[in-house]
Amino acid sequence: MSIRRAVAAFATTAIVAAGITAAAPQAQSATSVPRFDHIVLVMFENHAYSQISGSSSAPYFNTLAAQGAKFTKAYAITHPSQPNYIALFSGSAQGVTDDSCPKTFTGTNLQSQLVGAGLTFKGYSESMPSNGYTGCSSGTYQRKHNSWVDFSSVPAASNLTYASFPSSSNYASLPTVAFVTPNMCNDMHDCSVGTGDTWLKNNLDAYAQWAKTHNSLLIVTFDEDNRLALNQIYTAFVGAHVTPGSYSEKINHYNVLRTIEASYGLPGINGAASLSPITDVWS
Repeated sequence: MSIRRAVAAFATTAIVAAGITAAAPQAQSATSVPRFDHIVLVMFENHAYSQISGSSSAPYFNTLAAQGAKFTKAYAITHPSQPNYIALFSGSAQGVTDDSCPKTFTGTNLQSQLVGAGLTFKGYSESMPSNGYTGCSSGTYQRKHNSWVDFSSVPAASNLTYASFPSSSNYASLPTVAFVTPNMCNDMHDCSVGTGDTWLKNNLDAYAQWAKTHNSLLIVTFDEDNRLALNQIYTAFVGAHVTPGSYSEKINHYNVLRTIEASYGLPGINGAASLSPITDVWS
């Protein structure tokens, strides 16, 4: 039993012994972000919160949310897709307002922060033709959904195909932080919600279950909504230390970035610098 819980239990016993009716105890959240061994973030495309949460077309998304923290007021930064990917990786849209390619930046980003702290980052893109690829498109792969390749500080060795993502028997070999981008069909950009739902279950459920008992975290989010709402998106945290439930604080991609940074004692960068990390979901 933790010291905090022991003190709470002692206080409750004393109150009862004194004949005072005590209010039902409430769970207390951690005031900081746990230091995770691994964080995996996967980004889907172009669907509003209402199209995913509670939808019969997304049974696995909803099953997953029930296992962790579901944010009922999560929002993207802007439209269209590309600036949101860049913002989540670097705390800034870097002046990008469209999906044109290629883009090249030199500023601080999550990978450079992690490496500077002796930690690791890798990005995994489904259907990218080869590791280190810098082209704008190839089949169902689009560079506009691969923000890390836009930063000259990120080496080719950190820009990997999804085929390089470790198998379920080898998740311990994952980098400290991994970003995963499904292809244009499986991310729901070109295909149905059901297609993306099945992909998520088949590809990352094993990691979600492993994370719970291996001090690790899965973050599932979207780049933007369908442009018919208020840019509200589905976002969920599943893994170790997460207290399951629905959380109603307003968050965006910068809060998510700030939370990842805080897990490793890193300062917030750019738009994340003035925000607090998410702390009320941790047990």
